[in-house]
Amino acid sequence: MPRTTRITVMLLFAAWVVDYIDRTVINFALPSIGEDLGLDHTQQGLLVSVFFIAYALVQVPGGLLADRYGALRVGIIGLTAWSVFTGLTALAWSFSVLLAIRFLFGLVQGVFPAAAIKALAERSRPEQRTTAAGWTNSSNAAGLLLAAVIAGVLLPTVGWRVMFAVISVLGVAVILAWRRWMPEPLVQDEPPMADAAPDAERRTVLFSPALLGFAVMFFGYDVLVWGVTAWTPTFLHEQRGISMAGIAFAAVPSTLAAAAGVVLGARLSDRIGGRPRVIVVPAMAFTAVMLFVLPRAEAFPLFVLVGTVMSLVAGLAYMPAFSVPLRALPSSYIGAATGVIIFGGQLAGVASPLAFGFITDHVSYTTAFETMAIGPLLALLAATVVPQTADAFRAMMARRTAAAVPSKERLP
Repeated sequence: MPRTTRITVMLLFAAWVVDYIDRTVINFALPSIGEDLGLDHTQQGLLVSVFFIAYALVQVPGGLLADRYGALRVGIIGLTAWSVFTGLTALAWSFSVLLAIRFLFGLVQGVFPAAAIKALAERSRPEQRTTAAGWTNSSNAAGLLLAAVIAGVLLPTVGWRVMFAVISVLGVAVILAWRRWMPEPLVQDEPPMADAAPDAERRTVLFSPALLGFAVMFFGYDVLVWGVTAWTPTFLHEQRGISMAGIAFAAVPSTLAAAAGVVLGARLSDRIGGRPRVIVVPAMAFTAVMLFVLPRAEAFPLFVLVGTVMSLVAGLAYMPAFSVPLRALPSSYIGAATGVIIFGGQLAGVASPLAFGFITDHVSYTTAFETMAIGPLLALLAATVVPQTADAFRAMMARRTAAAVPSKERLP
């Protein structure tokens, strides 16, 4: 990769790590927050889900803002604002106040993902974008890992309020690094995909069944990720009697495995020219089966082993949800288009933690884990019907544009 791409990957990696620490550390704090504020499982699940409601709502608007006003400007504004709301979490004195803070936190953090992917697309070649994005998004697992370590150290020593206050300062360092070292975009030759004006072509892309298919794929993947990730610490604490410190440090192997899976899946996607069906179908089929095995692993070491293997295999399916659009689309459309895909994933973040908590309250933890298998199966089905290559995606967009765009909006 060009030096510009490598530096961008490192800076975005750091930003995503802070992003994931700030948003996921609440998963480890939920038992303490629940005891402190007197919350049941459904209310605890709602604290996770309300973040994703707001986060999902601003994905496409955030992408459009990044396309119009610049990825770095939008990204820095989002990073600054979400750091403020992370700190404000420490001051919440009731369920309703914490719910409102989490909603506002989701709104301001939600503008970041599409801006970050657009910044990377502007600084990488189309044939390398999925690999570069894979390295960047392996930070998700690194953020989860650090969130687990931070929670393992701070929760039993200073409590959840001080923990949120401490981590709120991490974003400042990232902002300073972006301003100091972020390189200028690469010069790229990216012709339009169809014979139409940019605005008309953008509408065709954003509302296309092909792009929505990738959003459904990412939705299915994130049903697994956000449902299981949000509730595993509480499950182990309540059902297995494991301390939160022990749970946090036991998360190390599964998060490292998830990171390896994301990087490997991204690299493989670029090697085979996209083709998500090849990767997603077997990975998600295996993962669906593991969701029936995981809650029945009585021994804690066996639970960790099954979770680690499942995380590795599931991670393979992360970047294939973006691989074809990243290769096919010009960077000027990347913000809004990836916003659509990410929107699909965040809808899963709304539904799955709340559904998991509700099913746990009314049936059992085991049934809740099993229900999450709906996500991998949905991702598997979507992967079989979306365009498998950049050429196929562009051809579909060209046909849709020709059919939908009036002649006066065509390029001369």
